[in-house]
Amino acid sequence: MIRPGNNPVAGAAYLLKGARLVLLPGLRRYVVVPVLINVVLFAAVLYFAADWIHGFASELLPAWLDWLAVVLVPVFLVLSAIVVFFTFTMVANLIASPFNGMLAEAVESRLTGRPPAPASVGRIMQDVGIAIASELRKLGYILLRLIPLLLLFLVPLVGPVLWAIFGAWMLAIAFIDYPMGNHGLGFAEQRRILAGRRWLGLGFGVAVMTAMAVPVVNFFVMPCAVAGATALWVDAFAPPPQASADVRLCDPRA
Repeated sequence: MIRPGNNPVAGAAYLLKGARLVLLPGLRRYVVVPVLINVVLFAAVLYFAADWIHGFASELLPAWLDWLAVVLVPVFLVLSAIVVFFTFTMVANLIASPFNGMLAEAVESRLTGRPPAPASVGRIMQDVGIAIASELRKLGYILLRLIPLLLLFLVPLVGPVLWAIFGAWMLAIAFIDYPMGNHGLGFAEQRRILAGRRWLGLGFGVAVMTAMAVPVVNFFVMPCAVAGATALWVDAFAPPPQASADVRLCDPRA
């Protein structure tokens, strides 16, 4: 198998590959729950955020400073949109993480021809615990960097560029976690492996971030990104079959 090159275009193409994969027979059933979670959460976030922003903006300035709203309100709305975007993404991934883990396993089985591990109640409960713990670690990693990046956003040019890079990187980490986590790789090890092909991961993250900004399309991005990240894992990061005897990934569910 030829490994993909370490370039952002190759990484971005994996989101499209994921979109094709989730339409295959046997994989479509894993898409229903994540899409429903996205629709419900997005509708709730949009409703409450719009109500809060409207109320806050009306009280932001005294009457004699209404002219400043032309400058301050748009900045406030942009910052609010960024916070809502990251919050929505993190919460949706947290709730859907057990289903995304199963989708990643099914996609990898389809791509490699190796059957998934047999399902059992004990294994499903263990999967749920591992998936939620992994999402909470990612959440902590993001929150530690969120406040300084929010302040940097106010710096012309530098702030928005850093935000775009950070957002793309976090989305790449968030979705590559599902196939890597299925093989027992911890969050620190996932970041180290992905950093070995940083441009490939960033290209994938940029594609996911762009698709999430498109209305309606954003409802379907999550399962496509999980499938695309799994294909990226199989093609670029997983040890080849002949190396399985020498390079062993500890699967806690084995």
